Amino acid sequence: MSASSTQPNIIFILIDDLGWRDLSCFGSAFYETPNLDRLRERGMMFTDAYASCPVCSPTRASVQTGRYPARVGVTNYIPGDAEGRLLEAPYIHRLHRSEYSIARALGAAGYNTWHVGKWHLGGEGYWPEDHGYDVNVGGCHWGMPGNGYFSPWGIPTLEDGPEGEYLTDRLTDEAINLVRNNDGAPFFLHMAYYTVHVPIQAKQEHIERFRQKRSDMGLDDIDEFEEGEHFPCSHKRDRRVVRRLVQSDPEYAAMVWSMDENIGRLLDAVDEAGESDNTVVFFTSDNGGLATAEGSPTCNSPLSEGKGWMYEGGTREPLLVSWPGVTRPGTTCAEPVTTPDFYPTMLEMAGADPIPEQHCDGVSLVPLLAGEAEALDREAIFWHYPHYGNQGGTPGCSVRSGDFKLIEFFEDGRLELYNLREDIGEEHNLAGEEPDRAEHMHEMLRQWRRDICARLPRPNPDWSE
Repeated sequence: MSASSTQPNIIFILIDDLGWRDLSCFGSAFYETPNLDRLRERGMMFTDAYASCPVCSPTRASVQTGRYPARVGVTNYIPGDAEGRLLEAPYIHRLHRSEYSIARALGAAGYNTWHVGKWHLGGEGYWPEDHGYDVNVGGCHWGMPGNGYFSPWGIPTLEDGPEGEYLTDRLTDEAINLVRNNDGAPFFLHMAYYTVHVPIQAKQEHIERFRQKRSDMGLDDIDEFEEGEHFPCSHKRDRRVVRRLVQSDPEYAAMVWSMDENIGRLLDAVDEAGESDNTVVFFTSDNGGLATAEGSPTCNSPLSEGKGWMYEGGTREPLLVSWPGVTRPGTTCAEPVTTPDFYPTMLEMAGADPIPEQHCDGVSLVPLLAGEAEALDREAIFWHYPHYGNQGGTPGCSVRSGDFKLIEFFEDGRLELYNLREDIGEEHNLAGEEPDRAEHMHEMLRQWRRDICARLPRPNPDWSE
């Protein structure tokens, strides 16, 4: 199908480290997200949407390429490096320019292509403008605002604002200016906020609001944390995992509030430009909420663990899609979907020809969004994270097929099998009770690793218990 004369604008909002339960429409009682709740009412909410990795850079590479991180070669956050009982698998520290990015594909279909916010896919020479984006505001090698969220930030691709200007506000201002000054061509806005990644910093007036809410909800008087096992990686071996048990951090809640407030401002600007009825909006996150380390600012319960882990808390994400005139408002989809699916979905929305040799791991979500199908034609989705993160997880690989998910942990070869429909918290390992299913899914996982030439970690000869 060739490009259409009625191509919709596409806004793809990618949040950093936002957990599955961090929106009120996904069940949070402490955080407040009225603008995203309205977006949910306008479109489809996906309950079983996944990031392709439990850390950021690999998922971001998947958005750009339509491929699994293991196929791209970016399997860890850049430049993450850790060891424990295993030496982590080697990986690529940049998104190679040989990848035909979604920006290049949509640009070829007639779109203006804009990146605003976090990139984190390599050093200079591998930034958004090197991957087909016409405009790059704030995208560089940084994985977080190292100088904090209040100006001066020192981001090399974003001029500092007035002292104390909040980064989330500024990025939204930049995006609004692009929308207001567009030349009439369809646009693709990759709106990749740095928030809610550490450092956890928010405006004082919003912090005070949620401190009062915390008190009103009786959260001042409960146990918020549970100290757990020692970290499995060498560089944190003397410290313990600390799990947050409840959503109760006022500063994190204030960051979520500012995120939602700014998304509302952006969507209002689209409406003021007369483009709301012709603009598709995606909203999702790059990995699960930070729940076990680095201050453990959020809790993903009933999901297990969080960022950096192979369990659901590490990869299951909020996903909202509004496609006016196509997606019936207020609908819900329980079909498992994953990051590589966005590339072919956006191409089909744009009326552009598919590029199957590029987005070979993704499946278009258009049939789900259009109400033409309740399921996708694929057997399984996969994850490969052969690394130690900073949050307590260990190297592993996993597969979800239907309601079942199998995890292989590389340190000891342990298999864990869960029925996610009946056990969303992954509390009851069925591998011993259903050995045939476990072996079948394990073979699926092994074959997939062979097919994409996934790299595996090796034993660490210097490790001692």
